[in-house]
Amino acid sequence: MASDEFRLVSSAIDHEGRLPRKYTGEGQGALKNISPPMEWYNVPEDTKSLALVVQDMDGPAEPSGPSVPTTHWVVVNIPPTLKGLPEGFSGKEEDTGGEFAGIKEGNNDWKVRGWRLPKLPSHGHKFEFKLYALDELLHLGNKVTKDKVEEAIEGHVIGEAVLIAVF
Repeated sequence: MASDEFRLVSSAIDHEGRLPRKYTGEGQGALKNISPPMEWYNVPEDTKSLALVVQDMDGPAEPSGPSVPTTHWVVVNIPPTLKGLPEGFSGKEEDTGGEFAGIKEGNNDWKVRGWRLPKLPSHGHKFEFKLYALDELLHLGNKVTKDKVEEAIEGHVIGEAVLIAVF
């Protein structure tokens, strides 16, 4: 990996390592819905905002059907000057000014805003944390969803960084 490559990392999650129980519906964080800490490096030049989408790529579908990605977290309009999101960030950005002002969390696939703890019937699911560097701020209205983000970022992505965790 080149040292100047746009990267997404977490002090709590090794790339392709296990998603710690603390951030799942099985751990002590289950009652608190604690989002994991995220950090990024080498944000591309000319980035106006960052967007984070977290999905279970092996999400449950119909019993006989194929897996369908399930969205657990959407965060948009992250300032490119910010170096990361702290542990437990989810649900706090609207109460926090300063460096987090303007950041907006979207609805997950349970139609609630913020980080949704994974609680799965089986283990081995691959979670993809994908960070997009964008050449503009997103104007998505009050209800931000992964689908709206994907539509809005088309033609505006100047970099992507991915962190994979296994649950």
